[in-house]
Amino acid sequence: MTTTVTHPARTDLPREHSGEGRTPDRSTHDGAPGARPSRHWALAGVGAGLAGIGAILASGIVDAVYDPAIQGDATAIADKLATQTEAAFVFHTLALVSAVLLVVFAAGLLRRLRHRLGGDSLLPMAAFAGLAGTAVVQVIGTSLDTEFLFGLPHQDVLVDSNVVMYGHFIGTVPWCWVLAGLAGLALHLAGRARAVPRWVGRVGLVLGGLTLLAGISPLQYVAGMIGPVWLLVTALGFALGDKAYRTA
Repeated sequence: MTTTVTHPARTDLPREHSGEGRTPDRSTHDGAPGARPSRHWALAGVGAGLAGIGAILASGIVDAVYDPAIQGDATAIADKLATQTEAAFVFHTLALVSAVLLVVFAAGLLRRLRHRLGGDSLLPMAAFAGLAGTAVVQVIGTSLDTEFLFGLPHQDVLVDSNVVMYGHFIGTVPWCWVLAGLAGLALHLAGRARAVPRWVGRVGLVLGGLTLLAGISPLQYVAGMIGPVWLLVTALGFALGDKAYRTA
């Protein structure tokens, strides 16, 4: 007869037949053991960066409130803004496409960083929160579009001073990319820990740092010029590069 003795109180014995104490299998990236990591999340980031740049450019075209020839004339501003609705529709569409894709990129980046840094590091969540927060700001930046874009052709239903406020709204709020700079600095620190390519970390330091500093300063809208560029360059790096990680 064979007797098996167990030691439930012993913690120094190997646990060969249980899942406790095992190192997670980091080769599982997309639900299948041994599967190569998908780059779809990174491609979503490329799309978010391109759409974000397009949204900023389109927002800049809707410039009635910044025309020095009619500044202070609410009626003239409302009349000119009514001629710029096409650019405003383009801005609306691109900004929301960027916001949706940015959430996908943020989720993929969270997973990508956790694979190398582990669950105890704050950097993955900081990067995710910065990008997700930027996506929320873009959604808020488009929140008045339906009200005004469909009302501008019928100016009798809108108050000119409110139209002026709308022009300032879409010329400022969607440019607040400050939290994307936080994600850039998180990638810089991840690069120093060799969790991402070093050049991605340097891009995060330069472009992400400038985005963060501009957003914190009174020149906060400059962040909208830099943040989408940082996003595009970084996402391209993960989509086209990062071979050492995908082949590990």
